[in-house]
Amino acid sequence: MNQDTKRKLAGCSTATLTTVLFKRGFRNQFLQGPQLINPNAPRMVGPAYTLRYIPAREDLDELAVFKDRSHPQRKGVEECPEGAVFVIDSRGDPRAASAGGILLTRLMKRGVAGIVTDGGFRDTPEIAQLPFPSYHLRASAPTNLIRHHAADLNLPIGCGGVAVYPGDIMVGDGEGVVCIPVHLAESVADEAFEQTVYEDFVQEEVNGGHGLFGLYPMIDEAVAQRFKEWRAKAGR
Repeated sequence: MNQDTKRKLAGCSTATLTTVLFKRGFRNQFLQGPQLINPNAPRMVGPAYTLRYIPAREDLDELAVFKDRSHPQRKGVEECPEGAVFVIDSRGDPRAASAGGILLTRLMKRGVAGIVTDGGFRDTPEIAQLPFPSYHLRASAPTNLIRHHAADLNLPIGCGGVAVYPGDIMVGDGEGVVCIPVHLAESVADEAFEQTVYEDFVQEEVNGGHGLFGLYPMIDEAVAQRFKEWRAKAGR
């Protein structure tokens, strides 16, 4: 993903991006459930780096496992690439935390772009203060080992009912997270950017009392001319 594509995606809402994906035949790219913990965090854009949890088992998941440097959760936190989004498959189960404030802080300090799980995080009061995009279903105080066994890293997973492949582009805003297949990222960014510019114009027109017909979608030549003049004046 080049910097121009990243810049454009960061300026587009997940609503617009899902519409552009729908035009390409993709109907199930918005993660169902995960919500932003810290509303003042920056927009999230980055390639997916994945962790998969399976159900925990009592003889395997004890606190001592964290002493092992190869433990997938801890290894993933230390190896997730700068600029990537850490995406956790928690099977939609928030009964135990997928991670907590210390691990999220470590990801933030390492330059990771954000984190998403279809489970829950612990230490959410502290996470809510971090300038780090963090998405989950709900707060969950119990340690991950109660429900989750960290199975593997950077393989295809499901998160929020969406197939996420390593390298897919994850974009998050105040509504949630969308997963863009990596091979479509540039074309989706270009179209979504243009749609965003036009919808900003439409919002101004509607605020001014203009009706929808001929405007949204644009089929009126007079509207097209007004948009051209508006865009030139706005420098967009």
